[in-house]
Amino acid sequence: MKNEEILRHIDHTQLKAFATWEDIKKLCEEAIEYQTASVCVPPTYIKRIHDTYGEKINICTVIGFPLGYSVTAAKEVEAKEAIKEGASEIDMVVNISDVKNGLFDNVEEEIRTIKKACGSHILKVIIETCYLNEEEKIALCKAVTAAGADYIKTSTGFGTGGATMEDVKLFKANIGADVKIKAAGGVKTREDLEAFLNEGCDRIGTSSAVGILKGGKAENY
Repeated sequence: MKNEEILRHIDHTQLKAFATWEDIKKLCEEAIEYQTASVCVPPTYIKRIHDTYGEKINICTVIGFPLGYSVTAAKEVEAKEAIKEGASEIDMVVNISDVKNGLFDNVEEEIRTIKKACGSHILKVIIETCYLNEEEKIALCKAVTAAGADYIKTSTGFGTGGATMEDVKLFKANIGADVKIKAAGGVKTREDLEAFLNEGCDRIGTSSAVGILKGGKAENY
């Protein structure tokens, strides 16, 4: 798989609490140079990125992040504000407490509410697989599909575990035809990148892809 093919599926990510503007600029300039799918950044940087780089870059951000237990109204405001400031894609964390309590109707309704707030913009739903059993994962595949979200995403990268091939296979067997898959958390090598893409992931969230791949020949990008 050529570098350029891998990179167009990468959400080039910097979500550390202590990320500086210099860190974010580096991320954005790499994303532009290597033509990644997006940059995934903290909401506080959306407007500054948009003002600095304009349409050169596709901005993704996170809401209800990383723990998911914000109330729905807060997530809705976050999503609307992010889009207003220039984000094109929203990665939301489900209410994991509701999941563990079996309140899947509530989870589905929250996802539906955030998708409505996003409108035509992409919504990715982070279910944080490391905290879930198989039954809960399958129920969330169904909730994400029914609520009309665009992607189901494995992990925040801040939990106790990240993406696994087993979870991607489980998603494929249980999501609707219009739902895509994003793997995130622990995707650290070229072999990982290729394996997840070959298994059917449309996006990979990682801070490592550009660093892994940019040592290759320039013509491969």
